[in-house]
Amino acid sequence: MIKTQSNGNRLEFYTSTLKVVVLILTAFGLFAFGATQPGLSGTSRIAYADNFRRPGNDDELKYWLKNMVWYHRFTNAEITAATGLKDSEIVAAMEKFNIRTDNRTEPNDDSSLIVLPYPGGRHPRIGFLEGAIDPQRETKCSVFTPWDRDSYVVLDLPEAIWSNLGLTYLAHTHIDTIWTSKGIILPKLEWKRQTDGTLDIERVLPNKITFGVKVKSTKEAVRMEMWLSNGTNERLTDLRIQNCVMTKMAAGFEQQTGDNKLFKNPYAACRSVDGKRWIITAWENCHNPWGNEKCPCFHSDPKFPDLVPGQTYRLRGWLSFYEGTDIEKEFKRIEATGWRKRHENK
Repeated sequence: MIKTQSNGNRLEFYTSTLKVVVLILTAFGLFAFGATQPGLSGTSRIAYADNFRRPGNDDELKYWLKNMVWYHRFTNAEITAATGLKDSEIVAAMEKFNIRTDNRTEPNDDSSLIVLPYPGGRHPRIGFLEGAIDPQRETKCSVFTPWDRDSYVVLDLPEAIWSNLGLTYLAHTHIDTIWTSKGIILPKLEWKRQTDGTLDIERVLPNKITFGVKVKSTKEAVRMEMWLSNGTNERLTDLRIQNCVMTKMAAGFEQQTGDNKLFKNPYAACRSVDGKRWIITAWENCHNPWGNEKCPCFHSDPKFPDLVPGQTYRLRGWLSFYEGTDIEKEFKRIEATGWRKRHENK
């Protein structure tokens, strides 16, 4: 969910100009609204013909089919949107690798929270889709709830990076970044999947600003780290990040309302419809905790300090699940873990 943050105001950039652009693009068939898919609670998605990632070999094909069939519960149409594979290819591959919806390997109770790269192919939002056209999967990962292995939230890390240069990075199409305004298209990337389940990614922008994210799962929480390096010759200022938690596919948290959100900087939390469970996120140096009921999503958005040329700075983040009703006590417990204890920056 993108918004301006100048003077603290929120602006969702849904202007008449954008409407005209959307209509023009639709007329030329550059994107299409997909039909409602079974099992998506009546919500629609957007499929993009040029945004799929075809697996490069059998190992990758097997990995992504497990990811999509076992965990994300994709339909074949969604698998096609994510991979470009034909239905016949999907059926053949599932038979070859013996991947079915009913033979998923289940972790034991002592396992870490399940964190997987988000495959794309299913829009991670319910609403305000015009503000997230062509969402890119390389910034997104799914965290599955401990109480329901079929429910998950999608993290967008980062959704956006702002600086004194303007909108420096955006993980979907909505408004111009400093790159799209120059006709520069950033290459597609993928999460690196480590043997211990950690995910990490790094992107070098055309002006040598580099940012990266690491996501590590434990039984208790998902620990995150984000870094930003100034490879330019000028000082970078006003470095604001938007990190989004989208709850469309988390049963009990998908309501399009702001009434189930609670913000106590740096913590942002979303409550289940029965009031007994919570999803909590936080980032150090949080300058703006907030939520959007249309998506629905919630944020703990951090801000980096100004960076001189050659300087790198790192921030830590947190995401966890809580079953109970005393959320204030849970905030205190999380704080006592020292998750945002200062660490070395250079």
